Amino acid sequence: MTAPAGARRPALLLVTDLAYEARGRRYCDEDIFLASRLREAFDVALCHPRDAAALLDRFDLALVRNSGPVLHYQEAYDAFRARALELGVPVYNPLDGRGDMAGKQYLVELSRAGFPVIPTVDRAADLGLLPEAGAYAVKPKLGADSVGLRFVGGAEVAGALEREGEGVLLVQPRVDFRYEVSFYFVDHDFQYALYAPDPERRWVLEPYAADAADLAFARRFIEWNALDHGIQRVDACRTQEGELLLVELEDLNPYLSLDRVDEGVREAFVARLKTSLTALTG
Repeated sequence: MTAPAGARRPALLLVTDLAYEARGRRYCDEDIFLASRLREAFDVALCHPRDAAALLDRFDLALVRNSGPVLHYQEAYDAFRARALELGVPVYNPLDGRGDMAGKQYLVELSRAGFPVIPTVDRAADLGLLPEAGAYAVKPKLGADSVGLRFVGGAEVAGALEREGEGVLLVQPRVDFRYEVSFYFVDHDFQYALYAPDPERRWVLEPYAADAADLAFARRFIEWNALDHGIQRVDACRTQEGELLLVELEDLNPYLSLDRVDEGVREAFVARLKTSLTALTG
């Protein structure tokens, strides 16, 4: 999709941290590729998240991509959000996501509501709601990319929560799973799925043929989040009993692993993303 000759092209600010180092992934390569393809429809500039608030008034919309965990630049991110709302500049994804964008409290809420998620609590008084396990995952609600994640024995869990204070940490049983699988959506349209056959190698991904039950599982969370548009990644694990459980709902800046899909799938994703972004500038 290319603008007609002589027509003003919308200006897109792609917020990314090209220097961010992630385990097993090259964030910068993905965003360099996306920028090259989005230039077919937009005037594109890339900026670090710390610079986004100051530059935003020069652009028609902002696309937040591989910008790394917000906790590394929380003040700058808050300023960017406030500036976007002040200017009325559309942000992709929208700023009202209920998933990881707002922290991980949603895992507690979904667990309480009976959704198929890894059982999750955030208070010592609720530890009895968790199934017994050999170890428990303890992680900060505002964490990302496994920052602050640790595994502790059952006798240590209550103490960990009490030291940090109520509502700061999440606790989940350590799940013995077969593999992790991710489902990728643009707006509410499923694009592709990838999985990690080896649980010890999370980012060694292969194409996954999602069936109707898999997609019904993933769509349940997309519908719960109720974003009008945007890129979302539903991360799940397949238990030894065959059940899918939600691990995370990535709705801020989900890495897409576009290097792990074939050219046809990649081109279809780019085309769908362009269509979605263009609709915000009409």
